[in-house]
Amino acid sequence: MHDDDEPVGRILTRRQALAALGLAGAGLTIVGSAGAAYASTGSTAASTATQALAAIDCVAKPEMTEGPYFVDEGLNRSDIRTDPSDGSTVVGTRLDVNFSVLQVGTAGCVPLADAIVDIWHCDAFGVYSDVAANDSVGKKFLRGYQVSNAAGKVTFTTILPGWYQGRTIHIHIKIRTTGTDGNPYEFTSQLYFTEEFQLAYLATDPYAAQGTRDTTNATDPWYLEAGDQMLLTPRTRRLGYTADFCIGLDLSDTAVGAPDSGGPGGPPPPSPTPTASASA
Repeated sequence: MHDDDEPVGRILTRRQALAALGLAGAGLTIVGSAGAAYASTGSTAASTATQALAAIDCVAKPEMTEGPYFVDEGLNRSDIRTDPSDGSTVVGTRLDVNFSVLQVGTAGCVPLADAIVDIWHCDAFGVYSDVAANDSVGKKFLRGYQVSNAAGKVTFTTILPGWYQGRTIHIHIKIRTTGTDGNPYEFTSQLYFTEEFQLAYLATDPYAAQGTRDTTNATDPWYLEAGDQMLLTPRTRRLGYTADFCIGLDLSDTAVGAPDSGGPGGPPPPSPTPTASASA
């Protein structure tokens, strides 16, 4: 991959895709490895609004830096809140994220089965597990992977992340599969939240103990590259929040699919607050 944070390929915002559809009065088509969407003419003009909106997800998502904190722990699990090193569970508001992984092609999108999907992020106090700079080596909380099913689906149960100096709030994701050329394909990016959502939950326990964050979406250089393409929109549920997110991958794009080599993901957190945990 790259050690910088430039997104690879052309991307469209949801608003841009809707505008294109409105101007053309037609369905959405994907163009090759650029991941660009355009509206076609012809019989598809009669497509329903629902179909058109669904097609907007069939756009290759932007890749972003891996950052310095990826650790390939090999933890095949859906609930990543527990720490297998001691059985504890991190504190924080529950978040279930339901991913749909799609393969983008010239004819549209199809579910991508058997892809390895990793996510990792800091805890409510800005601490990553198994990182020397965080004094958390040997811990494995808030890390794990799932393998996509025949419908391209994986689900993770985690918590809303906290913040640390120099970055807006984010969740890392890595997807590993095979490219159309038969070689390993590795996609890495970051997921974000709106400002309004961040402010609301950071005012609650245990997040409020961290004080006022120093970086917003508008002042985070990594978010400004393409973060609005990777926004989660959680909705409330009885035990916290749930969010759905669709990731389209162009498996013919070898620039995106090249192996990652880490890279800057923002400055490391300052001396970390000891990780709070509960037994269940």
